[in-house]
Amino acid sequence: MKKINLGKSDIPVSVMTIGCWPFGGGEYWGEQSQKDVDRVVHAALDLGVNAFDTAEMYNNGESERSLGKALKGRRNEAVVISKISPSNCRHVRKHCIESLQRLGMDYLDSYMLHWPINKLAVEHFTSDKSVIEQPPTVEEAYAQLDELKKEGLIRSIGMSNFGRTQMEEVVKTGVQVDVNEMSYNIVSRAIEAEIAPYCIEHKISIIGSMGLQQGLLAGIYKTPGDIPKHQAHSRHFPDYRGGGTSRHGEEGAEKEIFEAIDRLREIADSLHIHIAQLAIAWILKKPFMTSTLVGSRNIEELKINVEACSLTLPDGIEALIDEISQPVLDILGNNPDYYEHSSKSRIF
Repeated sequence: MKKINLGKSDIPVSVMTIGCWPFGGGEYWGEQSQKDVDRVVHAALDLGVNAFDTAEMYNNGESERSLGKALKGRRNEAVVISKISPSNCRHVRKHCIESLQRLGMDYLDSYMLHWPINKLAVEHFTSDKSVIEQPPTVEEAYAQLDELKKEGLIRSIGMSNFGRTQMEEVVKTGVQVDVNEMSYNIVSRAIEAEIAPYCIEHKISIIGSMGLQQGLLAGIYKTPGDIPKHQAHSRHFPDYRGGGTSRHGEEGAEKEIFEAIDRLREIADSLHIHIAQLAIAWILKKPFMTSTLVGSRNIEELKINVEACSLTLPDGIEALIDEISQPVLDILGNNPDYYEHSSKSRIF
């Protein structure tokens, strides 16, 4: 398993990161047994995958607890990433320590601000009007993160879902930031326009989240109607697909997406690989990607995903996939916030 150092740090991360959102079980992803989590985490380490991504908000902290249990006795083999909600950034140290307590660890390898600090982002995490109207500043948040790094509670500082202007604000604080975690896959290509070039210029690694677009690019849904509402509430789909969970109010691009998926299945079949492997290999072909975050609920899924990391797509196949997915990019545009209306982005 190839590993790449995170930003300017000396922390090597595998080109595949295990997404731990389902760990601990919850409404969004459903039940997840600790036994399956243990198996996936141990097998991932054995196969050379060392990066694990969680957050304080995932299943109300149960994701962190579950990951911590699974890594017991093997902590030194893992790169553990967690994230703090923007509403909690007045008390970064407190929330970091609470995450560490849930994980049963004494340090994090990378600690990220989960979303940028702005009113629209903050109000998704709290109903406290005083925090929504007067959120902490970027300078406050990153000064506290820098102190945690000096204390040894975290090894690296990151951000998640930050646009170019927001990254510039962080860089201006003078704090070393090593990674930006952003949605990136065949049908979510918004970061290519401005975010990826900025990250390359400033030696900020990109870990791509939603590598398989929450199962869509694993080919498990034959029609849009098959997709669970929680996985269909993004701008990729018409507003009604979310069953009341959507808030973007747009028409989506599901026709173009499913046409693309049909073509991707044909390509995968011609290469004798799984469609999920094609999707992962395409991501890792991009020179601006350090790692892709992929969920693996069981050993079978994990092995399929790991095998994809050793594939090298021919340039012609990469270009063909770019062409096939261009109609989706044309509709969804270069706004990487896939959950709000295009004119009402939390990311800029």
